[in-house]
Amino acid sequence: MKRNQLLYGIVGIAVVAMLVAAYFVFYGSNTGTADTTVERANVTITPADRTLGNKSAPILMVEYAAPICPHCAHFNEAMFPQMKANYIDTGKLYYVFRVFPLQSPDVAAEAIARCLPADNYFQFIDLLFRNQPKWDPENGVQDVHGGLVQMGRIAGLSAEQVDRCIGNQAEQQRITKVGEDATARYNVNGTPTFIINGQIHSTFQNYQELKDYLDGLLKK
Repeated sequence: MKRNQLLYGIVGIAVVAMLVAAYFVFYGSNTGTADTTVERANVTITPADRTLGNKSAPILMVEYAAPICPHCAHFNEAMFPQMKANYIDTGKLYYVFRVFPLQSPDVAAEAIARCLPADNYFQFIDLLFRNQPKWDPENGVQDVHGGLVQMGRIAGLSAEQVDRCIGNQAEQQRITKVGEDATARYNVNGTPTFIINGQIHSTFQNYQELKDYLDGLLKK
Protein backbone atom coordinates (compact mmCIF):
# COMPACT_ATOMS: atom_id res chain seq x y z
CA MET A 1 0.00 0.00 0.00
CA LYS A 2 2.79 2.40 0.92
CA ARG A 3 4.55 1.60 -2.33
CA ASN A 4 1.41 2.50 -4.29
CA GLN A 5 1.06 5.74 -2.36
CA LEU A 6 4.65 6.63 -3.15
CA LEU A 7 4.10 5.84 -6.84
CA TYR A 8 0.98 8.02 -6.96
CA GLY A 9 2.91 10.82 -5.29
CA ILE A 10 5.72 10.62 -7.84
CA VAL A 11 3.24 10.60 -10.71
CA GLY A 12 1.44 13.60 -9.23
CA ILE A 13 4.66 15.58 -8.93
CA ALA A 14 5.58 14.70 -12.51
CA VAL A 15 2.21 15.90 -13.79
CA VAL A 16 2.56 19.20 -11.94
CA ALA A 17 6.09 19.63 -13.31
CA MET A 18 4.81 19.05 -16.85
CA LEU A 19 2.05 21.62 -16.37
CA VAL A 20 4.47 24.23 -15.07
CA ALA A 21 6.87 23.55 -17.94
CA ALA A 22 4.02 23.91 -20.43
CA TYR A 23 3.12 27.31 -18.97
CA PHE A 24 6.70 28.52 -19.42
CA VAL A 25 6.78 27.34 -23.04
CA PHE A 26 3.46 29.05 -23.81
CA TYR A 27 4.14 32.40 -22.20
CA GLY A 28 7.81 32.57 -23.11
CA SER A 29 10.14 35.40 -22.21
CA ASN A 30 7.99 38.37 -23.26
CA THR A 31 6.24 38.47 -19.90
CA GLY A 32 7.19 41.58 -18.00
CA THR A 33 6.40 44.89 -16.40
CA ALA A 34 6.66 48.48 -17.55
CA ASP A 35 9.99 50.12 -16.70
CA THR A 36 8.42 53.50 -16.00
CA THR A 37 4.96 55.04 -15.91
CA VAL A 38 3.75 55.68 -19.46
CA GLU A 39 0.63 57.45 -20.75
CA ARG A 40 -0.74 55.94 -23.94
CA ALA A 41 -4.17 55.80 -25.58
CA ASN A 42 -6.04 56.93 -22.47
CA VAL A 43 -4.19 54.34 -20.36
CA THR A 44 -1.62 54.88 -17.63
CA ILE A 45 0.77 51.92 -17.68
CA THR A 46 2.82 51.59 -14.50
CA PRO A 47 5.65 49.33 -13.30
CA ALA A 48 3.04 47.47 -11.24
CA ASP A 49 1.28 46.27 -14.40
CA ARG A 50 1.81 42.75 -15.72
CA THR A 51 2.29 42.82 -19.47
CA LEU A 52 2.97 40.71 -22.54
CA GLY A 53 4.41 41.71 -25.89
CA ASN A 54 6.09 44.63 -27.60
CA LYS A 55 5.58 47.95 -25.83
CA SER A 56 5.62 49.70 -29.22
CA ALA A 57 2.93 47.49 -30.77
CA PRO A 58 0.23 49.43 -32.68
CA ILE A 59 -2.55 47.98 -30.49
CA LEU A 60 -2.66 48.44 -26.73
CA MET A 61 -5.12 46.15 -24.95
CA VAL A 62 -5.87 46.30 -21.24
CA GLU A 63 -8.00 43.47 -19.91
CA TYR A 64 -9.81 43.92 -16.60
CA ALA A 65 -10.67 40.44 -15.34
CA ALA A 66 -11.59 38.65 -12.13
CA PRO A 67 -10.10 35.25 -11.28
CA ILE A 68 -13.55 33.96 -10.20
CA CYS A 69 -15.23 35.16 -13.42
CA PRO A 70 -16.37 32.30 -15.72
CA HIS A 71 -16.50 34.59 -18.77
CA CYS A 72 -12.89 35.60 -18.11
CA ALA A 73 -11.91 31.94 -17.86
CA HIS A 74 -13.67 31.30 -21.18
CA PHE A 75 -11.76 34.13 -22.86
CA ASN A 76 -8.52 32.81 -21.37
CA GLU A 77 -9.13 29.31 -22.74
CA ALA A 78 -11.01 29.89 -25.98
CA MET A 79 -9.57 33.14 -27.36
CA PHE A 80 -6.42 34.24 -25.57
CA PRO A 81 -4.07 31.53 -26.96
CA GLN A 82 -4.94 32.47 -30.55
CA MET A 83 -4.70 36.18 -29.79
CA LYS A 84 -1.31 35.65 -28.22
CA ALA A 85 0.02 33.64 -31.13
CA ASN A 86 -1.35 35.92 -33.86
CA TYR A 87 -1.09 39.38 -32.30
CA ILE A 88 1.05 39.50 -29.14
CA ASP A 89 3.86 37.24 -30.30
CA THR A 90 3.96 38.91 -33.71
CA GLY A 91 4.42 42.40 -32.28
CA LYS A 92 0.97 43.69 -33.19
CA LEU A 93 -0.52 43.94 -29.70
CA TYR A 94 0.78 45.00 -26.29
CA TYR A 95 -1.28 43.30 -23.59
CA VAL A 96 -1.83 44.52 -20.03
CA PHE A 97 -3.72 42.34 -17.54
CA ARG A 98 -5.37 43.87 -14.47
CA VAL A 99 -7.50 42.18 -11.83
CA PHE A 100 -10.84 43.85 -11.21
CA PRO A 101 -11.92 42.27 -7.92
CA LEU A 102 -15.56 41.23 -7.75
CA GLN A 103 -15.27 39.35 -4.44
CA SER A 104 -12.67 38.86 -1.72
CA PRO A 105 -11.34 35.60 -3.28
CA ASP A 106 -10.26 37.68 -6.29
CA VAL A 107 -8.12 39.81 -4.00
CA ALA A 108 -6.65 36.70 -2.35
CA ALA A 109 -5.92 35.02 -5.70
CA GLU A 110 -4.24 38.13 -7.13
CA ALA A 111 -2.22 38.59 -3.93
CA ILE A 112 -0.83 35.07 -4.35
CA ALA A 113 -0.03 35.74 -8.01
CA ARG A 114 1.86 38.89 -7.03
CA CYS A 115 4.05 36.88 -4.63
CA LEU A 116 5.48 35.01 -7.60
CA PRO A 117 8.21 36.34 -9.91
CA ALA A 118 6.81 38.52 -12.69
CA ASP A 119 7.77 35.86 -15.24
CA ASN A 120 5.49 33.38 -13.45
CA TYR A 121 2.50 35.70 -13.09
CA PHE A 122 0.54 34.78 -16.20
CA GLN A 123 1.15 31.08 -15.71
CA PHE A 124 -0.51 31.33 -12.32
CA ILE A 125 -3.46 33.37 -13.63
CA ASP A 126 -3.96 30.71 -16.31
CA LEU A 127 -3.79 28.03 -13.61
CA LEU A 128 -6.49 29.82 -11.60
CA PHE A 129 -8.80 30.16 -14.59
CA ARG A 130 -8.40 26.55 -15.69
CA ASN A 131 -8.96 25.23 -12.18
CA GLN A 132 -11.91 27.36 -11.05
CA PRO A 133 -13.88 24.24 -9.99
CA LYS A 134 -11.17 23.53 -7.40
CA TRP A 135 -11.16 26.90 -5.60
CA ASP A 136 -13.77 29.31 -6.98
CA PRO A 137 -16.85 29.99 -4.79
CA GLU A 138 -18.79 30.72 -8.00
CA ASN A 139 -18.34 27.00 -8.74
CA GLY A 140 -19.78 26.04 -5.38
CA VAL A 141 -16.43 25.48 -3.66
CA GLN A 142 -16.84 25.71 0.12
CA ASP A 143 -13.17 25.60 1.15
CA VAL A 144 -11.89 28.48 -0.98
CA HIS A 145 -8.81 28.93 1.17
CA GLY A 146 -7.88 25.27 0.83
CA GLY A 147 -8.32 25.49 -2.93
CA LEU A 148 -6.08 28.55 -3.16
CA VAL A 149 -3.45 26.81 -1.04
CA GLN A 150 -3.57 23.93 -3.52
CA MET A 151 -3.08 26.34 -6.43
CA GLY A 152 -0.20 27.99 -4.59
CA ARG A 153 1.50 24.65 -4.01
CA ILE A 154 1.43 23.92 -7.73
CA ALA A 155 3.27 27.22 -8.21
CA GLY A 156 5.86 26.23 -5.61
CA LEU A 157 4.52 28.04 -2.55
CA SER A 158 3.97 26.45 0.84
CA ALA A 159 0.70 26.89 2.73
CA GLU A 160 2.46 29.33 5.06
CA GLN A 161 3.73 31.38 2.13
CA VAL A 162 0.26 31.47 0.58
CA ASP A 163 -1.19 32.79 3.83
CA ARG A 164 1.48 35.49 4.04
CA CYS A 165 0.72 36.54 0.47
CA ILE A 166 -3.01 36.71 1.13
CA GLY A 167 -2.45 38.68 4.33
CA ASN A 168 -0.30 41.37 2.68
CA GLN A 169 -2.33 44.49 3.43
CA ALA A 170 -0.35 46.73 1.11
CA GLU A 171 -1.08 44.35 -1.77
CA GLN A 172 -4.74 44.15 -0.79
CA GLN A 173 -4.95 47.94 -0.95
CA ARG A 174 -3.21 48.06 -4.33
CA ILE A 175 -5.60 45.48 -5.80
CA THR A 176 -8.63 47.32 -4.46
CA LYS A 177 -7.34 50.62 -5.87
CA VAL A 178 -6.90 49.08 -9.34
CA GLY A 179 -10.59 48.20 -9.28
CA GLU A 180 -11.61 51.61 -8.00
CA ASP A 181 -9.53 53.36 -10.67
CA ALA A 182 -11.07 51.17 -13.40
CA THR A 183 -14.55 52.20 -12.30
CA ALA A 184 -13.68 55.87 -11.98
CA ARG A 185 -11.77 56.15 -15.26
CA TYR A 186 -13.60 53.71 -17.55
CA ASN A 187 -16.83 52.96 -15.68
CA VAL A 188 -15.87 49.29 -15.46
CA ASN A 189 -18.54 47.39 -13.54
CA GLY A 190 -18.14 43.84 -14.82
CA THR A 191 -15.60 41.44 -16.25
CA PRO A 192 -14.03 40.96 -18.62
CA THR A 193 -13.80 44.55 -19.85
CA PHE A 194 -11.22 45.54 -22.44
CA ILE A 195 -9.67 48.94 -23.11
CA ILE A 196 -8.32 48.70 -26.65
CA ASN A 197 -6.47 51.73 -28.00
CA GLY A 198 -8.43 53.80 -25.51
CA GLN A 199 -11.85 52.41 -26.45
CA ILE A 200 -13.96 50.36 -24.03
CA HIS A 201 -15.16 46.95 -25.22
CA SER A 202 -17.08 44.28 -23.33
CA THR A 203 -16.90 40.51 -23.82
CA PHE A 204 -16.17 39.16 -27.31
CA GLN A 205 -18.50 36.34 -28.33
CA ASN A 206 -15.83 34.33 -30.12
CA TYR A 207 -12.35 34.58 -31.58
CA GLN A 208 -13.57 35.61 -35.03
CA GLU A 209 -15.27 38.67 -33.56
CA LEU A 210 -12.08 39.54 -31.68
CA LYS A 211 -9.95 38.99 -34.80
CA ASP A 212 -12.19 41.19 -36.96
CA TYR A 213 -12.02 43.96 -34.37
CA LEU A 214 -8.24 43.84 -34.06
CA ASP A 215 -7.69 43.57 -37.81
CA GLY A 216 -9.88 46.65 -38.26
CA LEU A 217 -7.66 48.61 -35.89
CA LEU A 218 -4.53 47.49 -37.73
CA LYS A 219 -5.93 48.78 -41.03
CA LYS A 220 -6.45 52.29 -39.65
